[in-house]
Amino acid sequence: MHLSDGSIESGNPNRQLRVFANLEELSDHAANLFVSTAHEAVKTESRFTVCLSGGSTPRRLYAQLAQDPIRNQVPWQQVHIFWGDERCVSLSSPDNHFAMTSELLLNKVPIPAENIHRMLGESPDPETAAKEYDAELSRFFRLGPSEFPRFDLVFLGMGDDGHTASLYPGTPGLQERGRLVVAQYVPQRENYRLTLTFPVINSARRVVFLVAGAEKADALHHVLEGSAGFDRPASLVKPSLGIVVWLVDRLAANIYTPSRK
Repeated sequence: MHLSDGSIESGNPNRQLRVFANLEELSDHAANLFVSTAHEAVKTESRFTVCLSGGSTPRRLYAQLAQDPIRNQVPWQQVHIFWGDERCVSLSSPDNHFAMTSELLLNKVPIPAENIHRMLGESPDPETAAKEYDAELSRFFRLGPSEFPRFDLVFLGMGDDGHTASLYPGTPGLQERGRLVVAQYVPQRENYRLTLTFPVINSARRVVFLVAGAEKADALHHVLEGSAGFDRPASLVKPSLGIVVWLVDRLAANIYTPSRK
């Protein structure tokens, strides 16, 4: 089966795959998905919990959410925003996920300040920052022992090495099954990161990957074919009671041709 623009893979009921001509079309679809999921969640739960990602790929999505007509379609008063990971850098750093999202989105929409739940990546003690975010999630979702939060929507990216959030190949957080958030040193980036763990991600109702660029094609192929594991962590995202949606551009999908079953 060859994937063309806009195609959907439906062989796995818990996984959807859509291919778009470019990042602009991919971001359009992601923005509309944000809006529709928000309304569904508010209707059933009276709130919408969404976990955002950092990096370059979602920048266009965030800009679109801040512009009309999309901006006026979001029930911002009921939206609660969290993050999947954060780099341990100052708020003035261009690498800070919260700062980037604030510039493109949060400062331009009427979301209450108390609805923004950020990781304190600028903390001098990453371990303490991880514990504080763990406690914030437990408080907000009213978690009991051994329970995990269930986000309505989690956005993730994927690196050319197959990492997602800040769960990189070879890092100890890959095997964490108890904590909600970990702080870990990432040798590939030579810095510390805060990141949600797989049990949190896999408890979400819907996980949406945004993947763009030819450099992601090889990792995407291995992840979607099921031939990856800890060496390409994105393959470990398998929501237990939800679905995973892959939104990829034509360049990232270039060499992906699923095997016939």
